[in-house]
Amino acid sequence: MRTTEQAPFTIEQFYKHINQGKLLGGMCTKCGKVHLPPRPLCDNCYSQDFEWTEIPARGKLLTYTVIHIAPVQFQSMAPYAMGIVQLTDGLKMPGMIRGIALEQIKIGMELTMDFGTCAATQPWPQWPRYYFKPA
Repeated sequence: MRTTEQAPFTIEQFYKHINQGKLLGGMCTKCGKVHLPPRPLCDNCYSQDFEWTEIPARGKLLTYTVIHIAPVQFQSMAPYAMGIVQLTDGLKMPGMIRGIALEQIKIGMELTMDFGTCAATQPWPQWPRYYFKPA
């Protein structure tokens, strides 16, 4: 589903959409390649003409790791899992995996994106967080 919104194609705007519960990428209007996260230049045809497009926030877990020694802002959450999810349209997205015991996480499992916020506070920039959970 395409949107008519003409916001800038920046990481800041990407996170504003996340804060609204939407996963949007930048689709090149010249060649059709979707960039996630968005960028101002298509790496396929070098066009600078994009439009926002909604991306299904569901996919399969490709790989993951369990973090035991975390950055300061996430130490209270350790151990936790981080993974790469291949979304249903083929794009790949990194994210924390929550809502499942660490020993139950399996490569290939179906996950869906949750647009909740991360409990940890962080210094600037204060971007909203998303995570993946079992579908």
